Amino acid sequence: MAKSVCIDSKVASRSGLIVLLRHGQTAWSLSGQHTGRTDIPLTVEGERQSVAAGKRLRTVFADRTPEYVFSSPLKRARQTALFAGLHTTQLLGDLMEWDYGPAEGRTRADIRNANGKEWNLWQQGTEGINRGLLGEWETTLPSGERVIVRNGEGETLRQVARRAQGVVDAVEPLVADGQMVVLVAHAHILRILTTCWLGLDPCAARLFRMDTAHFSTLSQYKGDNVIQVWNQ
Repeated sequence: MAKSVCIDSKVASRSGLIVLLRHGQTAWSLSGQHTGRTDIPLTVEGERQSVAAGKRLRTVFADRTPEYVFSSPLKRARQTALFAGLHTTQLLGDLMEWDYGPAEGRTRADIRNANGKEWNLWQQGTEGINRGLLGEWETTLPSGERVIVRNGEGETLRQVARRAQGVVDAVEPLVADGQMVVLVAHAHILRILTTCWLGLDPCAARLFRMDTAHFSTLSQYKGDNVIQVWNQ
């Protein structure tokens, strides 16, 4: 969880906001394989995307520097923060991606074949996957790196939402006090976190598209938590 912080009175009069930055391209984001806890790196293109995202952030927020930057501890998020120029990053375990369990490392078509019918993460969840896919296996990334894929039970959508709500609870006071907080993480956890910010059912996260190395901002307006911009 986020550490206890002291509020700097010099920024108290500024408008607070949360910047959500999805990590850059990986081999599996390109192939459509579910990438939860498998710790794979960015591709060369993902590194380039992250550098470009950092430039966009510095252009859009040219008049300010984030007071806090939190990242998922997974390699693809940490690398994105580094290539984007976000060097004062604190790791936050609750920003890790959805644990996809039996879906990890597999495409939607793979799961459809294993189930014998269509499957949708938002509708059936990880609990709706053939348990014959549980286990552990090794695969090789296009770069030649070998990784171990672990298919456990996974998380339900509600469990992920509880983690995301914990992050919101930690950073909302910072936003209310005019601070800029950057969260570098993964598509599903950031989309679900957005529903927590807005007070929506977490299943509504399926409606918020978030591309690799794109950012969105959340803020407060006339007493409401709102989306300021999305998927830039």
